[in-house]
Amino acid sequence: MASLQDICVAAAINILSALAFLVAFAILRLQPFNDRVYFPKWYLKGIRGSPRRSGALVSKIFNMDCRTYLRFLNWMPVALKMPEPELIDHAGLDSAVFIRIYLVGLKIFVPLAVLAFVVLVPVNWTGESLQNIKDLTFSDIDKLSISNIPAGSNRFWAHIGMQYVISFWTCYVLYNEYKIITTMRLHFIASENRRPDQFTVIVRNIPPDPDESVSEHVEHFFCVNHPDHYLTHHVVYNANKLAKLVAEKKSLQNWLTYYQNKYERNPQQKPTTKTGFWGLWGTKVDAIDHYTDEMEKLCEAEAAEREQVITDPKAIMRAAFVSFKTRWGAAVCAQTQQSRNPTTWLTEWAPEPRDIYWDNLAIPYVELAIRKLLMAVALFFLTFFFMIPIALVQSIANIDGIVKVLPFLKSLMEILAVLELASEAASQESYRRNSSLRHFPTLYRKVVKSFVQGFLPGIALKIFLIILPIILTTMSKIEGLISLSSLERRTAGKYYLFILVNVFLGSIITGTAFQQLHKFINQSATAIPKTVGVSIPMKATFFITYIMVDGWAGIAAEILRLVPLIMFHLKNTFLVKTEKDREQAMDPGCLDFSISEPRIQLYFILGLVYAAVTPILLPFIIVFFAFAYLVFRHQIINVYDQKYESGAAFWPDVHQRVIIGLMISQLLLMGLMSTKDFGKSTALLIVLPVLTFWFHRYCKGRFESAFLKFPLQEAMVKDTLERATEPNLNLKKYLQDAYIHPVFKGGEFERPEAIDEEESNPLVPTKRSAYKSSKHGSELSSDVEN
Repeated sequence: MASLQDICVAAAINILSALAFLVAFAILRLQPFNDRVYFPKWYLKGIRGSPRRSGALVSKIFNMDCRTYLRFLNWMPVALKMPEPELIDHAGLDSAVFIRIYLVGLKIFVPLAVLAFVVLVPVNWTGESLQNIKDLTFSDIDKLSISNIPAGSNRFWAHIGMQYVISFWTCYVLYNEYKIITTMRLHFIASENRRPDQFTVIVRNIPPDPDESVSEHVEHFFCVNHPDHYLTHHVVYNANKLAKLVAEKKSLQNWLTYYQNKYERNPQQKPTTKTGFWGLWGTKVDAIDHYTDEMEKLCEAEAAEREQVITDPKAIMRAAFVSFKTRWGAAVCAQTQQSRNPTTWLTEWAPEPRDIYWDNLAIPYVELAIRKLLMAVALFFLTFFFMIPIALVQSIANIDGIVKVLPFLKSLMEILAVLELASEAASQESYRRNSSLRHFPTLYRKVVKSFVQGFLPGIALKIFLIILPIILTTMSKIEGLISLSSLERRTAGKYYLFILVNVFLGSIITGTAFQQLHKFINQSATAIPKTVGVSIPMKATFFITYIMVDGWAGIAAEILRLVPLIMFHLKNTFLVKTEKDREQAMDPGCLDFSISEPRIQLYFILGLVYAAVTPILLPFIIVFFAFAYLVFRHQIINVYDQKYESGAAFWPDVHQRVIIGLMISQLLLMGLMSTKDFGKSTALLIVLPVLTFWFHRYCKGRFESAFLKFPLQEAMVKDTLERATEPNLNLKKYLQDAYIHPVFKGGEFERPEAIDEEESNPLVPTKRSAYKSSKHGSELSSDVEN
């Protein structure tokens, strides 16, 4: 059990770590040779250029102006100055809405923290109940929790009232935020510039036709069923193998460039490499000749595969991107059923081109349901088995708990104590001469114990969670989602479930079990719920250590960008030859929604659960939300370059998860009260989850449709304005390359010929035989005719 001293040691370590990261960032960002690392977004926009300084070489690399170092923290107020409308224009609505999540946390928890410290902290501190429970491990911090109030006390009315305040205030903030962000999204859509996805849908599970190719079948179907709005289409090719060859070619080109640069610097010695794995073993050969030969072989393989993809009918998937003359026509198609058979001609809005995850477009539609089922089963087992490392983390959270769980370590602890006493006796004379050292062994033991209990559990849990998002992202890709945004949202859902079950509930359950194992074994079964009810609030100390590691030091490490800094200078040294190469060497990164949003939700859960139970945790959460808001606002303005723009489509998920956290807090408090012999609370608290669920359903019906559908009214307005302002717009030319696979862009590629827009012939050209004479009959083509 982490004591107040342990928390102070952990706070000191994490505050010093965060300050070290911030000072390092503030100094590194001022150096001219790091400018592309800490301001890449401005370079990508073409607003900022490489720093040009006259004078000595050292001044071109290092900032020699001492005055700038006196203002090394000026990035903080600058990050807050940009108004939100300008931020949306600069970084997009996704980024602007994402950092509003941190503002929501501040809006919810700052007033609640003030109220809790005024009302609940005095009530809890004066309860004096923990001293009367024998064999219970607790600290001074636990005296500030609800566990310090005796069973049946009328003091619990304060906690019930506080839970009502928490619930109503949280719902009020969420409603206002949902309303604001819905308005922001609709305004963003209305004012957004023309994009290919506004005119395009993706159609999947195209039924086979014996008389027409997939391309001809798509063209025929949409000319019949959308004759006034259909414009053009692009069928989907299975080009995954070709894409791998292109990526491998790029990697070889980087190696070739590296060795060419090396040879230019030292022409007297030709670079060599080994033909084995990563050049570690094998025959030694001339590096430039070797990679030139490999490039030639790969180019031949790429050309052959490209020809195979274009000419082989089996490479054409039963899916296509279909574009329309108007946004209104695309909206009607995307939001309606196209065929009498609801399993064919399935349409939905196409992702914007940079949002497409091309690898999954090659997955047959019939496999998707099976893939989702398999991944659901895999997620269940992953969540279950990950409880093992969580339990291990909890075992090191308490030295006394280790001895209780593993009694054989008790003798080892006694031996260490004896050795320590012997060391004290041997050094007694020196202690007498220097009284300041007299208590050094005791102090040393306390510092080590504080480090183990106050810092190590949080960092251990952080390490266990690093690899998890990679696994969950891979599982989402296997499910067959076709856009990066949907992949990130699905991964975020998995990660949130995992954090909820393992990190939050798992830490409470396993932590309680380890701490109170002796009592569990030796007491009656009817008394176990009471022990759990008393012990759950005590886990606040563990979560405080985790918040400081992840939410303080972790956020400070994010702004330092140590890995991108090292990688940029390595690329700049060995691969860069031109300004274009230097631009490609930059790694601006982006907001990783699949990781960041579930992590934020953990802090919402902790704040909502412990606000009425152990309010001492709230200041730590408030520091996280404020610090993270400042850091990520700076990163969004200067660093991150988003891969896609979804128009804040993720907000309904954010709202729902905060509601889930609120309902969990209500249910946990109700269960805790049931162990406190305060039966009157059940009837009062059971109302809250019901009202919260009703509130969620109301918000879902009130706002969610704006995030799922494109209003036909908005589509018509934008189409009308566009026709009035750009009457000569050639939309077909604008869309002709938008949805071609990236490996085909810039090369020769056969595009389907669309029907002439000025065609006056009312009949739709088709290669299908007359239905009466076709040997296949009309059954296969009934969907097209309808």
